[in-house]
Amino acid sequence: MNSNSRRDALKNMALGSGLALIAPTTLLACSQKGNQEQLAETQDVKKDKIGVALVGLGYYSTDLLAPALQHTTNCYLAGIVTGTPSKADTWKEKYSIPEENVYNYENFDSIKDNPNIDAIYIVLPPSMHEEYVIRAANAGKHVWCEKPMAVTEQECQNMIDACNRNGVKLSIGYRLHHEPNTQEYRSIIDEKKLGEIKGLQCAAGYQENRTDHWKQKKEMGGGVIYDMGVYSIQGARCGSGMEPIAVVSAKTTSTRPDIYKDGLADVVEATLEFPGGVMAEIKTSFAENINFLTVDCADGKLEMQPFSAYAGVKGKSPLGEINHPYEVPMQQAMQMDNDALAILEDKPVLVPGEEGLRDIRIVEAILKSAETGERVAL
Repeated sequence: MNSNSRRDALKNMALGSGLALIAPTTLLACSQKGNQEQLAETQDVKKDKIGVALVGLGYYSTDLLAPALQHTTNCYLAGIVTGTPSKADTWKEKYSIPEENVYNYENFDSIKDNPNIDAIYIVLPPSMHEEYVIRAANAGKHVWCEKPMAVTEQECQNMIDACNRNGVKLSIGYRLHHEPNTQEYRSIIDEKKLGEIKGLQCAAGYQENRTDHWKQKKEMGGGVIYDMGVYSIQGARCGSGMEPIAVVSAKTTSTRPDIYKDGLADVVEATLEFPGGVMAEIKTSFAENINFLTVDCADGKLEMQPFSAYAGVKGKSPLGEINHPYEVPMQQAMQMDNDALAILEDKPVLVPGEEGLRDIRIVEAILKSAETGERVAL
């Protein structure tokens, strides 16, 4: 029996005895109140900055998030969660993290008692997102979750429900929503500065040379559609300013079946249908370097290339160049600063859980269309 199962069993025993006379709604209200009171106390301790704990110290945390936190104004690196003691030692020394702010996956739940940590950033394989987002929310901490949000739409909904139940904010790590060039091209589309959308094409991919990463393991949420595919879906949604109504067709390909097996694909292509008959051709790949968004409008063409690169996004349209330069890792710094400010000012986050859920719903529809060869309504 794992720790969660033991804890659930003890909880059920308690409910069946001394707590049996208390109504379930009363118990829920008490739980919510306790988490919210703890959250308020935590915020009182760090009113000017949000203390962030990173869960999972792989490439993204090590090379991008931790360095980005050194450039933020509204938050700082307060703690870490890792299953590798040697990593913990390195991080403690490099970032002056106190021992009491270092956790592993076994004692993770005790983070609820740490007033120095206000937000927990989940940077784990997608199959682990649901569990750790819910555990973080139950600890009364705000939650930032890396994309893809989860593996299924139901998992996404469970994560949203847990955060709502505990009165904490949930934000998905879509750095591009905070990025100035993306914001500029979206305003052009949303305000119809180039007229009505006629169609668009979007592609995101790179040459993935690893062979034993979570991206090559189906049980961990692997396959290109979950990782880079979300960028192409986001490009289609942001580039059209609309939500798709159907996946018209889809094709999944494994160009390296010895690596991408058990139904995984390293190339996915799909046609999304938007209101008004607008079609978006999207592609995502672990086999080639591609990164562009082209939107055909009544009054000209908007082109972003690259549209999702870490080093910067740039483009052009008949209205002029779209290029606000910055250095790595400023996208992540802008994202975390904005999410921290939303906590400090108690305002809605820019990318809530519902945004991540919409993409996973489309991912599931693409996979269903590829499997059945049929149009899948959304």
